[in-house]
Amino acid sequence: MNKSRKRIVLFTLLLAVIILMMIGVWQMNTKSETALTSKVYNGHGGTMKNTLAEIDTPDPSIVYKDGYYYMTFTHHGSDIMIMKSRTLDFHGAERKVVWYPPVDTMYSANLWAPEIQFLQGKWYIYFAADDGSNENHRMYVLEGDTDDPMDSYTFKGQVTDDTNKWAIDGLVLEHEDKLYFVWSGWEGDTNIQQNTYIAPMSKPDTISGPRVLLNEPDLDWERAGGPPFINEGQAILKKNGRVFIAYSGAGSWTPFYSIGLLSLEAGADPLDAANWTKSEQPLMAMDADAGVYGPGHNTFVSSPDGLEDWIVYHGTTSEFDGWNNRKARAQRVTWNEAGKPLFGKPLSLSTAIPVPSGTGVFLAEHAVNVNGELRFDNIPAAVNTQASMLLHYKNDTMEPIPIQVGVNDGAAVTTELPPTKQNEAGYIYIRIPLQAGQNAIKLNADNVQSTIIAMEIIRYEAENAQIANDGEVQDNPFASNGRSALIQQGGAEEIRFDNIRVPQSGTYTVHIAAANGSEQVQELELIVNGGRKYKIKIAPGERNKFEEVTVSVELKAEGNTFVVGKATGLIELDYIDISAVTN
Repeated sequence: MNKSRKRIVLFTLLLAVIILMMIGVWQMNTKSETALTSKVYNGHGGTMKNTLAEIDTPDPSIVYKDGYYYMTFTHHGSDIMIMKSRTLDFHGAERKVVWYPPVDTMYSANLWAPEIQFLQGKWYIYFAADDGSNENHRMYVLEGDTDDPMDSYTFKGQVTDDTNKWAIDGLVLEHEDKLYFVWSGWEGDTNIQQNTYIAPMSKPDTISGPRVLLNEPDLDWERAGGPPFINEGQAILKKNGRVFIAYSGAGSWTPFYSIGLLSLEAGADPLDAANWTKSEQPLMAMDADAGVYGPGHNTFVSSPDGLEDWIVYHGTTSEFDGWNNRKARAQRVTWNEAGKPLFGKPLSLSTAIPVPSGTGVFLAEHAVNVNGELRFDNIPAAVNTQASMLLHYKNDTMEPIPIQVGVNDGAAVTTELPPTKQNEAGYIYIRIPLQAGQNAIKLNADNVQSTIIAMEIIRYEAENAQIANDGEVQDNPFASNGRSALIQQGGAEEIRFDNIRVPQSGTYTVHIAAANGSEQVQELELIVNGGRKYKIKIAPGERNKFEEVTVSVELKAEGNTFVVGKATGLIELDYIDISAVTN
């Protein structure tokens, strides 16, 4: 081969390599762009903080169904109360006592740990009760009279196996089209130790076979604070065909109360105790550094979109609280490579927790349809306020669709839903008034049921953000959620709002509600995504009188962070809203 021909071959090979490299770069860029553009907006995000409610909520049990969280708990041991909320934050939730026990029966007193479940198309509440003597505690069940868990219930009787021994904390395991009852009980008639038992069921109110001992408190951590020694507060978690029973061990009256785990392999018989594996160490225990004591008696619930698992448990803030000050708390469950759950350390009350995925997206399918009008009920507000509402909709008619938006009994406001591309969602922000209490938002448009996908109330409460330096949270009856945050003079980063999401990148209006009780204008610095800084002027006014200041900012769809600080004087911050995309 001559030199000229060699040069041609080498040049051709080099050109081929360059072309292949360019194709590879183009493919990587294409994949990267696809990954960015394929992200689906799943709610405005934000953060929350423990506890879940302002009242004591020991032994929490929570179900998420049709757009609502329902929580029951030990309510003074005298009745069965249910709380209803659109989010996992039960501050301001609707509350109702759904059942009072009759007097002078074996189940009139000491109602403990009610467990709410939706089974085979009906609502059930399982609870332990006695006649005033602890040794007579047994399990009982209520059956819902309607498909509304806040409605009335019928007492169905005792749930027991043939031994009829002491029993508390019972609930039903649904597994492979069969029902099983799981509970905490005594082997005999004296209070030596509480074991974990399981038995088959023929229907939700009837045990149909002998009880099987699954676990007894034989580990050091389970026996802390005893005797008696404890296995109780059983809760069911399922993943990829596997079943897990979380349970609480150690004395519930001590700070050592902790959460352990029993694991069942996929396909194994739950009634064979040998098929269950017990974790040697608790998956959650007290953390003095975080100020959490006695974390236990948990329940599991999904995020609104069903993509995440969350653990809800009670805990206290002092090692000396005993059975007092037990309030429900929540955090996300993660999973290890072996397919087992991880609960992590209990989070402090000051930790801002990213909300469960899909939080705040209230689907039209869960709204009430009255004569072609969609009504979203149970929208809480602590005070009269203006809020941002985000509508998710679809409009492939090529023409704007008029829509009427009303709140409670107020006059409706008409706006338009611009056309959208085929099979794509559109989004529009509307500022609406909310009244103190529970609100109903009403939407009316052509084919409203097929046009409206969902709605959100876009609000980031300051007390749920991460507070740093000298900032502090305080109760405030004039604030939008009953609490506000104080920003001290001079702090560089007082409040950090994380996990702020918008449907698409662009320019948005940010509404900052703040109060300046001084006699002169004060400044506040807002930093967006660690970049541009905005100087916000807060006019003089009255303490506890919140006024909104607006600023236009560039936001990205993947998630944003706002940092507020460097105040020139004491500022009280209520909330941040987002509205009005302009490009």
